[in-house]
Amino acid sequence: MNITQKVNTAPLIYEVESQTRAALKTDFDNSVSDPIDAKEVYDQIRKINDPEHPLTLEQLRVINCEHITVDDAASRVVIEFTPTIPHCSMATLIGLCIRVRLLRTLPERFKVDIRVREGTHQSEADVNKQLNDKERVAAALENTYLLDVVNQCLATAV
Repeated sequence: MNITQKVNTAPLIYEVESQTRAALKTDFDNSVSDPIDAKEVYDQIRKINDPEHPLTLEQLRVINCEHITVDDAASRVVIEFTPTIPHCSMATLIGLCIRVRLLRTLPERFKVDIRVREGTHQSEADVNKQLNDKERVAAALENTYLLDVVNQCLATAV
């Protein structure tokens, strides 16, 4: 990813449990309402690569299903993530990757809030402000280098 100097040189790596959901008959029936839930959102973001390491956000426990809230009726998703270290310089980029992945996969009706979990980053207020400001996100995505890095992180999240 062309990140030359790693901030966290030895992150904790967690074992990933098999998270396969069995398909139901109703999954393929378009006449049945299929509300989006936290597990479905988690499945969309868990395989995003970390910008610094060849590991997924799931393997680093940056994200987990318990910190995702979905209100399908209100079309709202809230995701809280935990950087691997309190001074992680990649926190904004990780949040941007999560946002872009969900922009590309969730129906447009959803409003997505992405936040650093309280008390897990020294600049959490600033990171949260950047991640939920439409103009800042749009400006970031106009930067071709940054968009390339985001796309590299998302390449494994298929």
